[in-house]
Amino acid sequence: MPVNRLKLYSSLAPWWPLLSAPEEYKGEAAFVRKAIDAACQYTPKTMLELGSGGGNNASHLKTWYTMTLVDISPAMLRVSRKLNPECRHVRGDMRTVRLGQTFDAVFIHDAICYMTTEDDLSAAIKTAYVHCRPGGAAFFAPDHVRETFRPRLEHGGNDGGNLGVRYLEWITDSDPTDNTYTLDMAYMLRSADGSLRVEHDRHTFGLFPRATWSKLSRAAGFRPKAVADKWGRIVFVAARPGSATPRRGKPRSA
Repeated sequence: MPVNRLKLYSSLAPWWPLLSAPEEYKGEAAFVRKAIDAACQYTPKTMLELGSGGGNNASHLKTWYTMTLVDISPAMLRVSRKLNPECRHVRGDMRTVRLGQTFDAVFIHDAICYMTTEDDLSAAIKTAYVHCRPGGAAFFAPDHVRETFRPRLEHGGNDGGNLGVRYLEWITDSDPTDNTYTLDMAYMLRSADGSLRVEHDRHTFGLFPRATWSKLSRAAGFRPKAVADKWGRIVFVAARPGSATPRRGKPRSA
């Protein structure tokens, strides 16, 4: 199923702020900023986020960067515009979008998981490279790599006024020999009148070894580095070589 036809990114998109609250992303945004700034050859000021979704990461990253946000889902872009009205929003596919400009940094959060083949993943990484200024850096944050994947259950949700959301994620891999795994997500949605309904989505995600991430990043022109973050993930910080502008000034305070 195309990503933008999943219920989460279409009919259920208005529920996104309760499903995944922006304040939950503050710590991760700070981690991304620190890694990006360290990898760049100059102090970065602009960032492109591919697969920006409802804009939760951008709501924190915009403190440090001028953000351009790209997502394939019109419904999620509408959610993000309410949260981040000062940011530029563009509808586009991370595999093919071309904006005709470069940015100091490029960020792809867990939307990179929807790249289910090496060709798709390579195309997304190439998009990041094309839009990354020489001397800048990209940050890729898959939920899992093959070496660390474990089936599991997760749950969460939030309340807001008379509305509420609870969700259950069931993460499985029926075929460990291929490059995908499955996330079945059940949503319990409480409306203002107290009524409750349940919806279901099945997400198919890509699952690649660390070596594949490194290989494809190098093929695009990056110098990648795998990093273990405090949330138990392996993420990738990829520097784009070459800069005519040296790093200037002191690092910005948090």
